[in-house]
Amino acid sequence: MRPRFEHGMEVRVLRNLRNDGTYPGKPRGALLVRRGSTGFVGDLGTFLQDQIIYSVHFLDIDRVVGCREEELQAAEEPWTPSRFESRERVATRVALGVGGRVLVQTGSVGEIARVIRGAPGADGSPGAVAYDVDFPGCDTLQVPESALTRAADADTRTRGHPAQEDVA
Repeated sequence: MRPRFEHGMEVRVLRNLRNDGTYPGKPRGALLVRRGSTGFVGDLGTFLQDQIIYSVHFLDIDRVVGCREEELQAAEEPWTPSRFESRERVATRVALGVGGRVLVQTGSVGEIARVIRGAPGADGSPGAVAYDVDFPGCDTLQVPESALTRAADADTRTRGHPAQEDVA
């Protein structure tokens, strides 16, 4: 287990960091650092002997937070903001399918399993955002950001309107 980031290196947070109960003075679930923020690696430690934890100082908010390696990237790497993040509930804006067979209907709710930055866009060029989304009764599907909306938004937008039957 070799650390990817070194002491003093500038890193970027890939997802919102919330208090899991280990950050003093903030309630559990409180937002500590917003995704896209950058900070500097201080100390390194391990958790359960198989995860490296980086102590990262976010200078703009003067806060030091422990981060797992998968939550970070080098600050100089390209950053593509995303609308959603892991474990968020989303709804489909269109029906989703493979090979012309519809697997998930419009308005179906699923949960983001993974954010994929640099995914190929509609024109095939890299740099888009896609997500691996778990839908009940279906395998995990890779879905472009444009085909999703927040699960709470889906109810208000689709009430009284016929469902779209386009396959993304």
